[in-house]
Amino acid sequence: MKNPFISNETRAASSVLFDEPGPIAQRRTRIFNIAALIVFAIFAVYVLTVMGEKGQLEPEKWTDLFTARAWTSYYLPGLASTLSAAAISVVTSIAFGLLFGIARLSQYRVFRWIGTVVVEFFRAVPVLIMMIFFWLFLGKYSGLPPAQLPFIAVVIGLTLYNGSVIAELLRSGVKQLPRGQGEAGLAIGLTPSQTLIQILIPQAFTAMMPSMLSQFVVILKDTALGYIISYPELLASARRIGSGDGNVLQTLLLAAALFVIVNFILTAVATGITDRLASRTSAKVTRELIPGELDNPNPPTVQMFVLPGGRK
Repeated sequence: MKNPFISNETRAASSVLFDEPGPIAQRRTRIFNIAALIVFAIFAVYVLTVMGEKGQLEPEKWTDLFTARAWTSYYLPGLASTLSAAAISVVTSIAFGLLFGIARLSQYRVFRWIGTVVVEFFRAVPVLIMMIFFWLFLGKYSGLPPAQLPFIAVVIGLTLYNGSVIAELLRSGVKQLPRGQGEAGLAIGLTPSQTLIQILIPQAFTAMMPSMLSQFVVILKDTALGYIISYPELLASARRIGSGDGNVLQTLLLAAALFVIVNFILTAVATGITDRLASRTSAKVTRELIPGELDNPNPPTVQMFVLPGGRK
C-alpha cells in the first residue's frame, strides 16, 4: 500500500538510489514487521494491565471527558486559544521571515550582517526561554494588562524563532532558483533589489511553501509551551480539568488526540499544496528541505548581485 504522504518524485528518487529488495529481503522485512507488531501488542497489553490495576480504566474517568461542561468550559476554549496564538504567530512569522530573509540576501553588507546576527541568534535560543523572558520583561516594564501578557509572550517567542527559520527557508529557496531568473530581471532594467523582491522572492516563497507549512505545524505544537507562563491553551486547560476531576491521564490523552487531528489536517493540506505547486515554479518544490538538516546549517551568506562598475 502506497504512503499518501510520499510523492511520486520521492518514490522515483528512492528507486534510483536503492535497489529493489529481492525475495529474501522482502521475507526478512515481513518477519521484522510482524515481530514489531507482536512486541507492540505485548507492550499495549502491559500498559492496559497496569492502567487497570491503577484504576485508570474505570468508566467514570473516561465518560467525564465528553460532558458538556468539559467541552464548553475547557477543551473548546483551550483549543481556540491554541489556534488563535498559532494563527497570529504564523502571520507575524511570515512578516519577520520576509524582512530578514531579504536582509540576508541584500547586496549591502551591513544589512546582510544584521540579518545574519538576528536570524542566527533567535534560531539558537529555545522558544520557551524567549516566552519566559518576554513574559517577565513585559510584566515589569510595560503597562499591558496582566491577563494579556501570556498571550503576547507566546506570540513573540513563536514569531522570533519560527520567523528566523522561515527567513532561512526563503534564502534557501532563492539559492535554488536558476541563475537566469536574476539575470533576466537585471536585463529588463530592474535594480538588484527590485529583482530580488519582485522576481526571486515570490518564486522562492512558492517553492518553499510546503516546507513553511511544516513549520506552521511546529508553531501549532509549540503553543503548548505557553502553559509554563499560565497561557490557557489546550494543554493547560486539559491539565486544569484533569486535576479537578481526578483524571489527568485521560484529559491529556484527549488533548494529544486533538493535536494529532489538527496536525493531520495541516499535513494533508501541505501535501496537497506540494503536489499542486510542483509544476508552477522553476525551483523544485519539496516538503523535506529544512535549513540545518539537509543543507549546510550555516551556509555562507553572499550578496545576490554585483552591480556594474564593481559597486557594492
